[in-house]
Amino acid sequence: MKERSNYLKSPDLLPIGHHDRKIGTFGFAVIWVGMAIVLAAFAIGGGAIQSLPLGMVILATIIGSVAIGMLMTIIGDIGVEHGLSFPVYMRAPFGTIGTHIPSVVRGFTASCWFGINTYFGSAAINGILNLLFGFDNWFVCFLFFAAVQLFNTALGIKSIERFADLAAPIIILISCWMYIAMSDKATAEGKDIWAWVESPVAGGAAFTAFMVVVMANMGFWATLAADMPSLSRFFKAPKNERNWFKRNKSQLVGSIIVMPIFNTFMVVIGAVSYIAVSSADPVNALQEAAGGFILGILLLMIVLAQWSTNTSANVIPAATIFSNVGGPKVPFWVGVIIAGIIGTLAQPWSLFDILNQVLLVVGGILTSIVGILFVDYYILRKRRVNVPDLYEMNGQFKYAGGFNMAGMISWIVGGVVANLLPTYSAIVGFVVGAVLYYILAKYWWFKKFKQAEMENPSDAEYLGITVGRSWSIEDEPGASAPAEAIVK
Repeated sequence: MKERSNYLKSPDLLPIGHHDRKIGTFGFAVIWVGMAIVLAAFAIGGGAIQSLPLGMVILATIIGSVAIGMLMTIIGDIGVEHGLSFPVYMRAPFGTIGTHIPSVVRGFTASCWFGINTYFGSAAINGILNLLFGFDNWFVCFLFFAAVQLFNTALGIKSIERFADLAAPIIILISCWMYIAMSDKATAEGKDIWAWVESPVAGGAAFTAFMVVVMANMGFWATLAADMPSLSRFFKAPKNERNWFKRNKSQLVGSIIVMPIFNTFMVVIGAVSYIAVSSADPVNALQEAAGGFILGILLLMIVLAQWSTNTSANVIPAATIFSNVGGPKVPFWVGVIIAGIIGTLAQPWSLFDILNQVLLVVGGILTSIVGILFVDYYILRKRRVNVPDLYEMNGQFKYAGGFNMAGMISWIVGGVVANLLPTYSAIVGFVVGAVLYYILAKYWWFKKFKQAEMENPSDAEYLGITVGRSWSIEDEPGASAPAEAIVK
């Protein structure tokens, strides 16, 4: 019984207090540079340039990036305000047990992304070693690269920020070089990168192609939009600040300014690479455009890109989720190892050919979670959360056997409908999940299971950093008394 009473109180999942938040605006901006430099974005550019000119590709990418960046910032307030991670807050719209189902789907997806990115990085490492020493064994490189990334992440969030400080400027410089090299190659072949289109489309087809690029960029980052509290809970924010924009300054700069800029840059490189060598695959493109020392340097870009992306965007969310599912017996570093094992067993070297189809299905399912979180946090609870009960087995979030059926039904229906319209899944999933959850929760579920913060929407009792509070949850083994909130 003692173990059961503490099941939800894994130390790695407790709220992050004001004094323990170490990442500022610049720190998050640097982390975003690392996360946005991801090779899969090349594929978006390579596919888009086949139907649209580069200017339209850039516009569509900026629109999609800013839109999903806004959703990231909106959902990320959960972490800034209350210091809560994604899987912990999910107990509110899904229940203390129900949270595990959508969370594990997200964690599994993140782990697979880790495997895919590690595979790209290991291929680049193998290429570098082959150039220098004639070594040729990509699988050994895969195991080594995976181990190094997992060790770096297990050291904690501050070590990730330090790594990003080192990697970001190098990545930027090499990315600029790659863009210039590909542009020069295209020009040498008589192709104007601003006018060239492989199969131009017009009218309604052009609009559809434009929207596909917008939705592709939104879908690309939709899972991180749901996961953002797991990262934003470490952001510095002013106490007693009621202005939402000032409180979320770090998020706004990172997700709405820095991310769109660098995400667009990566999409452009993919587009220009396709123009130059008829391939958006960065390894193939580099082998066509460079050789010797230059090729080795550009392959190093791939290694750094995958490393910086994996740590913040994939391993942290997956490890946090697995730690939540496993309880106190599964600390964060064990969650990191689990993510690595899943990413390896998924055999990313075999999954790559069907990756887009798989992620389209999974992404459509997950976008509805963002809509559910938005409605639950902003519209129904109005940002007030009974945080102590999120850590109690028999608190208000136990609902019916640990499940909030309003959230479960809305998630399933939203995911199904989103995948019926995959071209617009990022919007469809959000809207269907949000609207259905509002109706079911407000007029059905919360009529049966009263929520303290909705019955008595008190700022003093249920807001966090806005009223100067850092939530403190008692985590001693065997503790059964309700956790207390204190103001530090």
